[in-house]
Amino acid sequence: MYNQISANKRNTWFLLIIFIAFFIGVGYLFGYVYTQNKDSAIGFMGIFGICAIVYSMISYFAAGKITLGISHAQKIEKSDSPELYRVVENLCIASGTPTPDIYLIDDTALNAFATGRSPQTAAIAITSGLLDKLEKAELEGVMAHELSHIQNYDIRLQSLTVALIGLIALVSDIFLRSIMYGGRRRGGRQGKGNAIILLIGIALAILSPIIAKIMHLAISREREYLADASAALLTRYPEGLAKALEKISLDKEPLEVANKATAHLYIANPLRNEQGMKWLNNLFSTHPPIEDRIARLKGMTV
Repeated sequence: MYNQISANKRNTWFLLIIFIAFFIGVGYLFGYVYTQNKDSAIGFMGIFGICAIVYSMISYFAAGKITLGISHAQKIEKSDSPELYRVVENLCIASGTPTPDIYLIDDTALNAFATGRSPQTAAIAITSGLLDKLEKAELEGVMAHELSHIQNYDIRLQSLTVALIGLIALVSDIFLRSIMYGGRRRGGRQGKGNAIILLIGIALAILSPIIAKIMHLAISREREYLADASAALLTRYPEGLAKALEKISLDKEPLEVANKATAHLYIANPLRNEQGMKWLNNLFSTHPPIEDRIARLKGMTV
């Protein structure tokens, strides 16, 4: 269990470093292609970084409330669901985490997610279907998984990477439009070497949002594995979460309020799109294969 937690953390940091390096490289290359000057390209990269910080801060502070609103989640009190509150409060005492606000999504699909920029501002949302169909040990496993996301600051990490993806897509679009409308005016001054760099820049502008998205999804999958392992450590009963995931995997009903922007937050992919080649699905999936997660949990020793 401890080995899995350590490995998942290392993998996440490795992917995040690659993601940031890619982000910086894209900013520099776009700046160089656009200005044809190395010093100006560095300045362009600095502007790119400042925009990223501002964009990330906006996403960071607004994401939680927006996600709960999109999901039609309604805040509940302890009197509304005493057993759920007791489970969450006991887990919070064990983990030393502040008790988050709890929200209910009125949907028979089986799912849950955590949101919020810190443990002090966090919230957990659970569907009515999941609450009705899980045994206590299974509910503890799911809540421990979501609390682990909060404790590991996964929501903050996801907000950052999603913001960076959005900015890369925005800058790529601006770059392509500037080439399209300004290319003729600069075309006569392009040497052979610069023309090659321009072609590389155009190719990267087209591919960079896709590459960034693949990196983000890889980070998301690693954080799911980490939350599973952390939940097993918290409850000391990996079987509880494994059984909950088995029930969730058998539920083929899509969650109506979910969309591609919020799918990565849920404990399991709420869109239920399993068509196509397996390796391609895994590459573009927000979550690891649920059977792999169950196998890892069952193979853990406490």
